[in-house]
Amino acid sequence: MALASSSRVIELISNSKNPKMDILKHIGDLSNVNVKFNMVLMATYIRPAKTAGGIIRPDMNVGEDEWQGKVGLVLKLGSMAYVDDADTQFEGEKVSEGDWAVYKIGDTWSININGYPCRMIKDSSIKMTVTDPNIVF
Repeated sequence: MALASSSRVIELISNSKNPKMDILKHIGDLSNVNVKFNMVLMATYIRPAKTAGGIIRPDMNVGEDEWQGKVGLVLKLGSMAYVDDADTQFEGEKVSEGDWAVYKIGDTWSININGYPCRMIKDSSIKMTVTDPNIVF
């Protein structure tokens, strides 16, 4: 797959009718990605370019979601993610691949996978999950 510029990818996703499907399509096969330990790999959610109320967000504002977005699509979990240890007991709480997860930006590490903005985060730093990523910002 040819790598697209980050701004082009953001434009595509911000105009998507089904962002989850389009993110997964763009990122492609992750079988060669091995997330380690208790880390979680998430694709950064880019909010729609046009709001529900019909307001068209400026490109600069849309692009900021790459750096300021607080929701991600869970792509892959490390083998030790959500395993109780001496410091953390999860009480059955966990995220799964395909979930929309909410996080504090400062708890993440920003990376690109196949030209798409992603974040790595420790399992216990995920704050909540939502069914609709548009309700969080």
